[in-house]
Amino acid sequence: MRRLSLITAVVALVVGTGVAVAHNLDSKSIAAVAATFSASATSNVSVTSCTGADGTYYQGGGTYTGTAASADSTLNGPVTIQANALVNAATMTGVVTGTLRIAGSAGNVDANFEGVFANGTLAGFAQAWDNGRRIEANISAGFIGTSGFTNGMIGGGTAGGAAIAITPGDCQRIPPPRPDKIGVHAYVSAVSSTSITAGGVTCAVPANLQGAVANVHVGDRIEMHCYAGNPNTLYQLSRDHYDRHR
Repeated sequence: MRRLSLITAVVALVVGTGVAVAHNLDSKSIAAVAATFSASATSNVSVTSCTGADGTYYQGGGTYTGTAASADSTLNGPVTIQANALVNAATMTGVVTGTLRIAGSAGNVDANFEGVFANGTLAGFAQAWDNGRRIEANISAGFIGTSGFTNGMIGGGTAGGAAIAITPGDCQRIPPPRPDKIGVHAYVSAVSSTSITAGGVTCAVPANLQGAVANVHVGDRIEMHCYAGNPNTLYQLSRDHYDRHR
């Protein structure tokens, strides 16, 4: 039962993190970033096993150190990973969660990560803050609890996709362009339930104005306003007070 509770807690962590990532997306710049890493020096590693409802589980982790390399100076430097894993021994699948610190030239970058473990490979997601930027990253690596991380990738060629650094700020929304308008004050030369022509201008009649157009006849003097387009579309119609009597 304790193992099942731990699995539930880890899944809740992953789902909760995903929800958090979906908010606060306003930014003034987004740039792609990438790094590779390995962390095979180990300390304080502990691995235990237990029997769950569906078989034997391995639980454990420790501290893993190595080096990260990146064209982005903040992601380039010594790396320290604190990781914990829960793996089904029969299927070799499970979850890995932890923290990752890169001691870059501009200071430390601290990330939380979580991912799916399958047959010696971790694939998941990491999130960090770096000098005011928020970093959202797909992360992958080979992982063995007793020997650490190999062939690690943050963004770049990870199976999950890229990594980005988001600089907070206002994202100025561009209002949609206002349509050009046409105004006509003239005699009607043609009219039907779907179009009306006056002063050489023809406009399509939308459903909400078909009732008003039904009272207009050829030879009536009207004032109409249309949105310019292909076709023009009527949005306002009125009869001239000095309309010719029929």
